[in-house]
Amino acid sequence: MTSEPDLTDLSPQDRAALGSGADFWTTKALGPVPSITMTDGPHGVRRQAGATDHLGLAESLPATCFPPAVGLAQSWDAESVRRVGEALGREARGLGVDVLLGPGVNIKRDPRGGRNFEYYSEDPLLTGLLGAAWVTGLQSTGVGAALKHFAANNAEHDRMRSSSDIDPRPLREIYLCAFAHIVRTARPWTVMCSYNRINGVHAAQNRWLLTEVLRGEWGFDGAVVSDWGAVADRPASVTAGLDLEMPGGSGVSDAQVVAAMAAGTLDPADVDRAARNVARLATRVVAGRDLGDAPGATDDHHRLAREVAARCVVLLRNDRDLLPLAPGRSLAVIGEFAVEPQYQGGGSSHVNPTRLDVPLAEIRALAGAETVSYSQGFTNGDTEADHDALRAEAVAAAQNADVAVVFLGLAATQESEGFDREHLELPADQLDLLDAVVRVQPDTVVVLAHGGVVRLAPVAARAAAILDGCLLGQAAGGALADVLFGVVNPSGRLAETVPVRLQDTPAYLNFPGENSHVRYGEGLYVGYRWYDSRDVEVTFPFGHGLSYTTFDYTDLALTADAAGVTVRLTITNTGARAGREVVQVYTALPGSAVARPARELKGVAVTTDLEPGAAEEVSILLSRDDLAYWETRVDRWVVEGGAYQVWAGASSRDLRVTGRIDITGDDLRIPITAESTLGEALADPTAAAALAEVFGGMSESMGDATALGVDMMRMIASIPLNRLTGFGVDPGKLDALLSAAED
Repeated sequence: MTSEPDLTDLSPQDRAALGSGADFWTTKALGPVPSITMTDGPHGVRRQAGATDHLGLAESLPATCFPPAVGLAQSWDAESVRRVGEALGREARGLGVDVLLGPGVNIKRDPRGGRNFEYYSEDPLLTGLLGAAWVTGLQSTGVGAALKHFAANNAEHDRMRSSSDIDPRPLREIYLCAFAHIVRTARPWTVMCSYNRINGVHAAQNRWLLTEVLRGEWGFDGAVVSDWGAVADRPASVTAGLDLEMPGGSGVSDAQVVAAMAAGTLDPADVDRAARNVARLATRVVAGRDLGDAPGATDDHHRLAREVAARCVVLLRNDRDLLPLAPGRSLAVIGEFAVEPQYQGGGSSHVNPTRLDVPLAEIRALAGAETVSYSQGFTNGDTEADHDALRAEAVAAAQNADVAVVFLGLAATQESEGFDREHLELPADQLDLLDAVVRVQPDTVVVLAHGGVVRLAPVAARAAAILDGCLLGQAAGGALADVLFGVVNPSGRLAETVPVRLQDTPAYLNFPGENSHVRYGEGLYVGYRWYDSRDVEVTFPFGHGLSYTTFDYTDLALTADAAGVTVRLTITNTGARAGREVVQVYTALPGSAVARPARELKGVAVTTDLEPGAAEEVSILLSRDDLAYWETRVDRWVVEGGAYQVWAGASSRDLRVTGRIDITGDDLRIPITAESTLGEALADPTAAAALAEVFGGMSESMGDATALGVDMMRMIASIPLNRLTGFGVDPGKLDALLSAAED
């Protein structure tokens, strides 16, 4: 790597200018610091050659549209995600892009979130594993990542003002967890701070977030970049830890920074820090460019997009082993999405694909065109269409075929960046069509396309087989055909729970908020943590996904050491087809002293393709850090000791094998103060010893409570120590007790 630029000769004005962009996508070239180019991702390179914007409106150069995060997450496969990141890096370099804005790793707190298609999961561990793989793959090519949106950007409603009001434990354990893992393990070159406020403070002005946590606790050494238009007060943001405001070009905020330094309200050292971090980013960019020319989009990338997309398809239901489709059976393909696929979300991440696989054409290529009919069935927004005639044509085709394949989903107008959904329903006309088709053709397969979770109870009650394609990128058509016909054995797993109804969702009463505040009232209980802890019926659980073969889980063995818990087990393919299995490991601590979900995902492994009868030993390390909880009384991570329950299974509700293992806990001493309760003091050995004399005086003043049937200790355990003086405790003795507890 080249040496870091020397900024000694730059004036204060130039150092301030380094902290804002030159225009929409580039930074300034000043002195020894070259300009760098950024552009939107994360599932493709949206390089605009002419007009520029952040909403996906202006045309961009062709690039491979890989599966968006909602699709990639369903692979549960870090290696596949790493390969996608690497391909994106090659294309970015080929298009002259230095930093690709991704990955998006915000937690899917509510299924109505308008930008959920850009994020991975409702679970922070899965999100962190996949996000780190994406960053590692991308940056291996010399292109920087921009980890986003930091932090708690979980809704589109009022997103530039709304405050995400979150208690400390869920903030740490759910919403910051994936960011921490990615920063520590993949070392992204930049982190993008979000639009929203966090507990009342704008992310771009949040020193606790950008400096104390990100740099101080996690060791981040890159540049903090704002989301486009997220900075309301640049001098305050620089003080908080922001390095680069985007976009730029006006020079207004540069002048504000210079004026604030002159007025003494902004420390020049903070401006120097920001300039050095931008310069360090430029150094990394130059080193990346020095790797040489890189190819742009290639046929190999399209083949990779198809391979990965097929691994993201989830087989939700397969009654009577309807799938894979047998050769020679006639098919009635129904639904507009079969010819106009929905394969990516709307907004700033919208990619201009190099090519597009059409599902109907790909199905005909595998089945033989003469055996496949097509009927539109419904329209996405064409009010002039004859809906009854479309439905009648589709029903007739289904009745005359051996199998109906019905494509359902959400159109681009029904979900996008910029707004949240108001419900989880599929359009009523699509469900009516499905009803009519199933009445004449019981062998009906539904193929789904959507960026956010949709309510599937009506579909599950009708269709014999269901494939969830969510959003799969430009090769969606080929990937779906491969799974339908068994060219690829499905191994995708849901990265989000599918609830029975909207009212069952954890944030139902607290989404999207009001008066620019949203209360995260569900606390730790996000996604499956909520449903499983309350034993709420769901349509499909977190982690669910079927296969065309079957797997046995045996020989579970657990060992603990300083690194954590190693889980070993054997996975055997007991079916008739080769296939991959996604092994999920969950933990719980029965009798924990703190509130915990019923179970939490702590480890993931994906087997190789196992031939029928073949077995593979799987080893998964559950990091000790991942077993910790955030202890609010001491503001740090703590591993609680005890006998942990460990499960390995195929979903959060399909747990195949289980065992227990003893974990030694961290030392935890809660400071004893005048506000501590008697029970808390008695749990502290030093304070308990000092209480002996105090109890003598108390017993004389309170008399004998045994005759009244009172458990005195339980009755008084919740009394704060400073209230004991009202029960005859000498204030001097109390002071002595507190002094002893401090020693």
